[in-house]
Amino acid sequence: MKKVWFVTGASKGLGLALVKELLGEGYKVAATSRSLHSLQKEVGLVSESFLPLQTDLVDEANVALAIKSTIDHFGHIDVVVNNAGFGMAGALEELTDKEARYNFEVNVFGSLNVIRQALPFLRTQGSGHIFNVASVGGFTGNFPGFGIYCATKFAVHGFTESLAAEIKEFGLKATVVSPGYFRTEFLTTNSLVTPENALDAYTQVRAIQAAHENEINHNQPGSPEKAAQVFIKVAEMDNAPLHLFLGADAYQMAALKMEAVQKDLEAVKELATSTNY
Repeated sequence: MKKVWFVTGASKGLGLALVKELLGEGYKVAATSRSLHSLQKEVGLVSESFLPLQTDLVDEANVALAIKSTIDHFGHIDVVVNNAGFGMAGALEELTDKEARYNFEVNVFGSLNVIRQALPFLRTQGSGHIFNVASVGGFTGNFPGFGIYCATKFAVHGFTESLAAEIKEFGLKATVVSPGYFRTEFLTTNSLVTPENALDAYTQVRAIQAAHENEINHNQPGSPEKAAQVFIKVAEMDNAPLHLFLGADAYQMAALKMEAVQKDLEAVKELATSTNY
């Protein structure tokens, strides 16, 4: 029997590509977006196989309603994909507390709301798989001007690792997904927030921000459709990986980070391990 998927942030980007691929392969899908109109325009109206849901992920009561509506419509949920989120550019000094906190509200606490509301159903049925979409920027933070965004995605890495350990006894799985650069709208003004009070002193940050908005945008090497196929195939694995890096660029950046950490470990090993009583 084909699985029922619950996908957030589904009206564009990786989420939209995933929903379309799933429906094309005969899966049943509940998909959320802040804009029901956009979701219906891109995918379609309510049917036996598709349930579009207007959902504010920061509002836990609204999330609970979305999960309940999915179960009422399809009978159960098998795969949860926490895909919704947005990018934030800006140096740590120039981003306000309000700007930083809102990035965490959506990218971190929105996903936690979904997890909290979905788990009682998944635990009861004794099966299920949660995908939390982070970023390679949640594994390596070497992106000047993206510190807050990287911090949100580092958080996703951390809580997914803990989640996987916590839910294993119930027969449930969790995977943190770390995409590299994929050709979506992620770097457009609708998905990338820039600081209200930019500081002229940060010339490197402005240059990197401009490169992402201009040169990199629409030239990303990754195909969202091919990424969607990876999600589907991993969800069908008996032994799905906890860490899923997506894209050759993500693999390269992850390897560089691991090499850098190993180098730092060795550089001060004797000193740093001399701390026991």
